Amino acid sequence: MKLNILIGGKAGQGIDTISKIISNILVKQGYFVFNYRDYPSLITGGHNFNIISFSDKKIGSFKTKFDGIVSLDKKTIKIHKKNLKKNGFIIHFKEFEKNEKDRKNTNIILAGALTKILGVDKKYLIQEIKKQFNNKETISASEKGYESQKNKFNLKKLKNKITIMSGTKGIVQGAINSGIDIYFAYPMTPATGVMHKLADKQKTHNLIVFQPENEIAVANAGLGASFTGAKVMVGTSGGGFDLMAEALSFQGMSEIPLVVYLASRSGPGTGVPTYTSQADLNIALGEGHGEFPRVVIAPGDPIECIEKTNEAFYLSQKFNSLSIILSDKHLAESEFSTDRKPNKILKIKINRKIPGKEIVKANSYEHDVFGNTTESAEITKRNAEKRIEKYEAIKKECEKFEMIKIYGKKESKNLIIAWGSTKTVILDAIKGLDFKFLQVLYLKPMSKKIKKEIEKANNVILIENNLTGQLGRLIREKTGIKIKNRILKYDSRPFNLDELKKEILKIK
Repeated sequence: MKLNILIGGKAGQGIDTISKIISNILVKQGYFVFNYRDYPSLITGGHNFNIISFSDKKIGSFKTKFDGIVSLDKKTIKIHKKNLKKNGFIIHFKEFEKNEKDRKNTNIILAGALTKILGVDKKYLIQEIKKQFNNKETISASEKGYESQKNKFNLKKLKNKITIMSGTKGIVQGAINSGIDIYFAYPMTPATGVMHKLADKQKTHNLIVFQPENEIAVANAGLGASFTGAKVMVGTSGGGFDLMAEALSFQGMSEIPLVVYLASRSGPGTGVPTYTSQADLNIALGEGHGEFPRVVIAPGDPIECIEKTNEAFYLSQKFNSLSIILSDKHLAESEFSTDRKPNKILKIKINRKIPGKEIVKANSYEHDVFGNTTESAEITKRNAEKRIEKYEAIKKECEKFEMIKIYGKKESKNLIIAWGSTKTVILDAIKGLDFKFLQVLYLKPMSKKIKKEIEKANNVILIENNLTGQLGRLIREKTGIKIKNRILKYDSRPFNLDELKKEILKIK
C-alpha cells in the first residue's frame, strides 16, 4: 500500500502545518512516511507544495502521480491536476472560505478533512491538534474539516513502531550526543535549520548558539572557541563555506579541532537558493590552501546524520583535525520515517592542553614544537610529513566505522554507486530488481572496498545530483576505474521514484 498526496498553496498559508499534522498522525498509526518540501525563495506568495508519501513498508521518495491534492489556492490545482490519478481526490480551500474564522484556520480544516479521507479515527486528529496548538478554535476547525468528508481509504492501525525526523534534526541530535558546547553560524538556507533547533535547546543541553556578522567570522570564532577547549561545530551552505576557506587552512596549520556542517544547495553563486544539489563535494574535499588532513562524511538519512555527526566530532577531537559533514537541502529539510535506532554514542574524552592552565600556542605560521614561528626548511619538511602521518592514523581509525553500506541483492552483478541524499530514493527504486547498491558514507578517506565491489560487477551505474559526476571523478582518482554509466540530475530538484527507476532500467 502506497499513497502519494500533494499539499499546495502560497508561502505563509500553513502548508508545513498540514504536512506535520498528517505525518505525525500516520507515523503513530504505524505507517512509514516521507515528506518532501518544495518552495521558492519568498517569504509570502509564490507557489509552495509538500508531497507526503506513505506506505506500510519503508519509503523514502515520492512519485510523479498523486492519489490526492490538498489545495489552499487555485494555482495548486492548475499546476498539478494533470498529475492527479484517474480516481484521485481534491480538497479545495474554497469549500471553507465562507467566513473569516474558517479562512483563518483553513490549513487546520484541511488537515482534518484529509484525516477523514484517509480513514483515520478522529481521536488521533484531536490528539495531534491538542499537542501542537491546544486551543478550542483549532480543535473546532479540525473537527469541521473532518466531518466535511467521507472515508475513502480506511487505513488500519499497524503495529510498526516508527519515528520521523528531518536530516536537520538528526544533525542536531548527533551534535548534542557528542557534547557540543557552542555552535557558530550565519543564516544560510538550508543550513539555518540546525542553528534554530540548537538555539531551542541551549538551556536544556547547556550549550551556546552564536551568530557572528558573516561566515568568515563564524569559522574563526569557531577556531577561537575550540582553542579554549570547547567542543565546537560551525554551519553553512556553499557560498558561506567559500568564505571559510582561509580559516580551514588555519585549522590545518594550527591543528585546532573543528567540525563543519555543510548543507549544499544549487550554485554557482546564489544559484537556486531554496533547492538542492550535490555539487559541493569538490569543495568539501579540497577547500583551503596547502595540504592538510580532513575527514568528509556524507550521511544519507536522519539516523545516519545522528551517527555520522557523532563520528565527525570524535575524529576531530581525537586527531585535532577538520571534520566536514556534507548534507544538502533535500536531506536537511525532508522528513524521513524509520524503525531503526542509532548506534551507540561515541564518548569523546580527550586530554587537551587548555590555555590558562598552561602556556599553549596556536600559530597559522609554520612553527616548531613550542608553537614559535619558523621558516626552517627542515622543520617545514618534518611538519608536512607529520600532517600526512596523522592522516594515515585517521584513515585507520575510520575503518572502525561504516565507511560504506551495501543494500539489495548482495550477489548481483549490477551495481549502483551513490552517496548522500540519493540513498532513500535508490532503495525504493531497486526493490524487486536484480541490483546491488553501494552507498559511500566516507568520501575522505575512501574505503578500499569500493574498488573490490566495482571489480566484481558487470554493470556499474553512478547516480548523483550534480552535472559532472563528482563522486565518479573521485573514484577514478582513487581506483583508476572510470564509471561510464551515469544517471545525473542537475535541475536543482531531487530524483523522484518514477524517473530514477526508468533511467536505471534503461541502462540495465
